[in-house]
Amino acid sequence: MRRRHRIGASLGVGVNAFTAAVALFVFAVCLTGATAASWWSAEHDEEVLRGAARQEALLAGEQVVAAFNTLDYRRVDEGFDRWLALSTGPLHEELSRQRRDGRERLVATAAVTEARVLDAAVTELDERAGTATVIASVEVVVTRDGAPPEPKHDRIQAGLTRTESGWKVSWIGQVPIAVL
Repeated sequence: MRRRHRIGASLGVGVNAFTAAVALFVFAVCLTGATAASWWSAEHDEEVLRGAARQEALLAGEQVVAAFNTLDYRRVDEGFDRWLALSTGPLHEELSRQRRDGRERLVATAAVTEARVLDAAVTELDERAGTATVIASVEVVVTRDGAPPEPKHDRIQAGLTRTESGWKVSWIGQVPIAVL
């Protein structure tokens, strides 16, 4: 009489253990495939990409708003250099043209301003055009020689343009407060 050998038995493993191992292997392969497909889908999901672009514009907008509201009259050239590095287009050209006159006016104020963005949001984003609009609530502390610091709050709106070196400000201004 011929003896039949079971596969699991020849390996020293019972049939149930062998079947469980194969099932576990198949499950692991399926789970890996599902995870890879989920990762690929998330990596290429337009909403995820749009959210990342919005977050990038928001962070750049916060940096720009804080920088354009911070200036030390003793280091005006550093301030102008920072503004020029963060700006583009007509704003950049205007800052370049008015640097000398603006420097004299700012030194004459004998003021130091330090801004902190309290809250900000992207109100418009056009990824194809590479533009965004950011609005921010800003606390600006103004200190003049010999006087106590004066905190003030402003709402600032800034237009951003995506350049080869990242988001830069193309226009910036205060948001008027409507009186009802």
